[in-house]
Amino acid sequence: MEKKYKKLEQTWRWYGPNDPVSLQDVKQAGATGIVTALHHVPHGEVWPLEDILERKAIIEASGLTWSVVESVPVHEAIKTRRADADKYVENYKTSLKNLSKCGIKIVCYNFMPVLDWTRTQLDLEMKDGSKALYFNWIDLAVFDIYVLKRSKAEADYPKSVLERAEAKFSNLNQQQLDDLRINVLMGIPNEKEIELETLRNSISEYEKIGFKGLRENLVYFLSSIADVCESEGIKMTIHPDDPPYPILGLPRIASTIDDFNYILQNVNKPFNGVCFCTGSLGAGVDNNALEIFNVVKERVYFAHLRNVTKDEDGSFYEADHLGGDVNMYEIMKALSDENALRDKSIPFRPDHGHQMLDDLAKETNPGYSAIGRLRGLAELRGLEVGVTGNY
Repeated sequence: MEKKYKKLEQTWRWYGPNDPVSLQDVKQAGATGIVTALHHVPHGEVWPLEDILERKAIIEASGLTWSVVESVPVHEAIKTRRADADKYVENYKTSLKNLSKCGIKIVCYNFMPVLDWTRTQLDLEMKDGSKALYFNWIDLAVFDIYVLKRSKAEADYPKSVLERAEAKFSNLNQQQLDDLRINVLMGIPNEKEIELETLRNSISEYEKIGFKGLRENLVYFLSSIADVCESEGIKMTIHPDDPPYPILGLPRIASTIDDFNYILQNVNKPFNGVCFCTGSLGAGVDNNALEIFNVVKERVYFAHLRNVTKDEDGSFYEADHLGGDVNMYEIMKALSDENALRDKSIPFRPDHGHQMLDDLAKETNPGYSAIGRLRGLAELRGLEVGVTGNY
């Protein structure tokens, strides 16, 4: 019997009314679902029901659907399990209940310490003149050793990286060092400047918690919200670490196939799911994205599709969606096969995109310019047709 394919849900990340990319732009790109969050609500506070309804109404007035929340941030008190962690867990549960009342059931989140994502350059020029996000180990070592001045940082890098970092640092001026600091700290989720001393203190706190402790704190968090998620029909989807390895002395617990086995087995309930991000996982030198997908596919409730090209150091830049090291054809085929088994289509979004054409002259959120993502969505849409034959 021939397999019947239905289409994946095509979504688009939107940062709200202040996003330079408008909902009209999203419609013209062909997406039908919106992935957004209430960025104005401070981390750890309850998302008010009226604010959720207001955002939903704006989206629906444009003929679109609020499909996924990305994200309801997990407060640092929960990740570190400080004395006041339970208060923030209760707030999180209330936010989930309010989202459920509005019919929004898929929540993306991450459990990365301090930084939501890390890049060392936001405007790497490609051969065609477009610009991409870039993570370079040499530049990170320069920041870590000479700007942050983290204790014992040198021990975390191979000799070849240390030598090149020292040579590069000697040729950088203060403006270049300031730019590097700004780029690395761009991943601070509250999008506010953070003092280096504050970052050093956070790193020290996580040093005591360690890999095992952070894993246990994730299990504590998921176990604490399980009843609400199950009663409200909420699907939680953890985003892989970006990049998927320890940096700046901070542990990572959602980077490898072993990590995801641990997460799904230790809270083995259907609400506990994965946001399958091909770019984050593809940046791991030892990761096979398709292999990881096949392990977690029954719990994949959301997907980020983008690509990366790595070098021998493990540094990477964000490639075209159908270029790079991740075999996107294999991923789309596997995702479409899993989607065919579902009652409801799995939402995916074109994750990131090159800054190109008219967007080169505009202020854009890093990775989230309109035209690069429009190109990516068009390519992924065509790829889906190619693997399913479903026009």
